[in-house]
Formats: sequence, structure tokens, C-alpha cells
Amino acid sequence: MNVTLRQLRAFVAVARAGSFTLAAEGLFVTQSALSGLMREFEQTLGLRLIDRSTRRMQLSDVGRDLLPLVEKILHDLDGALNEAANLKALKRGTVRVAAPQLMSCTLLPEVIAAFAAQHPGVRIGLVDSPVENVAARVLSGEVDLGIGPERDPNPHVEATTLFELPFMAVMPADHALARRASLRWRDLAASPLISLGGPFAERLAADLHGAARDFTVEAKVSFMSTALAMASAGLGITVCIPYAGSLVRLYGLVMRPLVDPVVTRRFFVLNRSDRSLSPAAQAFRGFLIGEIEQRTGAWTRPPRGRDAKAPRRHAA
Repeated sequence: MNVTLRQLRAFVAVARAGSFTLAAEGLFVTQSALSGLMREFEQTLGLRLIDRSTRRMQLSDVGRDLLPLVEKILHDLDGALNEAANLKALKRGTVRVAAPQLMSCTLLPEVIAAFAAQHPGVRIGLVDSPVENVAARVLSGEVDLGIGPERDPNPHVEATTLFELPFMAVMPADHALARRASLRWRDLAASPLISLGGPFAERLAADLHGAARDFTVEAKVSFMSTALAMASAGLGITVCIPYAGSLVRLYGLVMRPLVDPVVTRRFFVLNRSDRSLSPAAQAFRGFLIGEIEQRTGAWTRPPRGRDAKAPRRHAA
């Protein structure tokens, strides 16, 4: 049966109004057009739905039985269309985002709060993960978006550069090295260095090449919050990416650029390349990229009153 939506709406309108004239006015069609829709509907079903006479019209027994079923169909359809409109207009939606623990407790809550102020109906679910698990969560479909540093490419994961930022030395404000506008990596040899272990330390040593011989890592920890707490207690200095500035300041620490060489890390927004993002996920992805573009300059700006014109070069 080739039943159309217009025929269903015409049938319900006539049944509710009890009149072709009133139903046609409510649907903004001519009475002849409405009569044609009803005639086509009855012919398609092979059933008489409305009994007509010169004085009045009324539903047939079959029409009365079908009316609540057709009304439910239209109600469900209208609900689905309304839900689709809400999703498109960002009045509703859910976005699941996986990100490393440090980013999840510094940068992302601020961005999520700013996005929520503009789109209060969209829920952002933040999944704090080990760095090495972010891409896997995207690939499995557990999350819509992932945020993490550069890793081995995967043909099923699309990676868009979010930012590239240099390492900064982190220390107490009264530390002797804090008086300098920038530091060379070999300057870190004057204090115990606290670093993350595992792939973080391995990649950093590879980037530094010979410069890594100028200092010794005194302690390796699993979480940057631990390294910051140890630095705050005067147990040494550490290094991190400047997007964690809010947490650095919370521990009463300051950051100074590291040069000779300048070593950077790129972070990416990840999503499945073979799956379309929902309107909410697309909106949050664009909002995140825009927010980062605005913040990048502030993260790398030298301290006030100091001249940070040290030479810059990327490690080979």
C-alpha cells in the first residue's frame, strides 16, 4: 500500500473536525484537494472510512477503529521530527569526550562550562583516561571525540591538530631559576628534576638527544599532579605543557619557557573517520578548536616585565 503522510493527516483532520470544510481550513488546502486525499486513502486501503450524506458526514465503523492507530502514528512521527529538530538546533544532545587526566582537570572543564553556557541542553560527558587509551576509546565507539598527543596513525581515526605547544619548566616562584625569562634544558641540571615516566620520558629523551645528558631525572611519577605537588614542596622542578597553567598556579608554581632546543607537543581532536558526528559533537568540536585558538597566545606569552627573546628551534 502506498499510503502518504498527507492522506493520514487529512483523515485525522476530517475525523476531528467532523466537517470537510473546517478540516480543509485547518490544513490550509482547498476542500476539493482534501476530498481527493480522502478518496485516494480509501481507495488505497480498499475500505470506506467516512460515511457521507447530503446532510452530514461521520466515521464508519472501520474509520473509528483506525483513527486512534493513525493518531498514534502521527504523534510518534511528530515526536521524532521534533526530537530531530532539537538535536539540529542544539537544544538537546550528548557528547562523550575522552581526554588525558591532566587536560581533564585543567583545560577541558573550563571549555565545557563555556560551551554549556551557550547550549545548556547539550550534555558533555568527560571521560578522563590514560593518554594511551584515548584513541582506543574513540575507535571502539565508547566516545564521540578524543583529545590527545600525537600517536601512531590509524586509518579509522581522523586526527585534527588542536594545538602545538612548547614544554615549560615549572618551579616555585622563589626558586633561583624563576628569576630568568627563559631557561635552557641544561639549566635544569642545577635542581632535581621530577618527570613523568613511561612513554612521556622516552619521547622527551628522544627529542632532546644530546641535551638530555645535561641533567638527570631524580624522580619519575605517574601523574603530573604528583610532580607539581612535589615541586610545590621544594623537592625539585618539573616540566609540562602550558595548557595546565591553572593547576600550576593552584600549586603556587610558575612556568618558564624552555629553549635550546624548543621541544613541542602536538595535541589532536580525534573522531571515527567512518562515522558522522552528531550536531552536538560537531558543535563542541568547533567550539573547542575556537577556544584553543584564543588561548594559545596567552599560554606562550612571556612573564610580565621580562624579556623572553631566547632563540627558538624545534628538535629534529
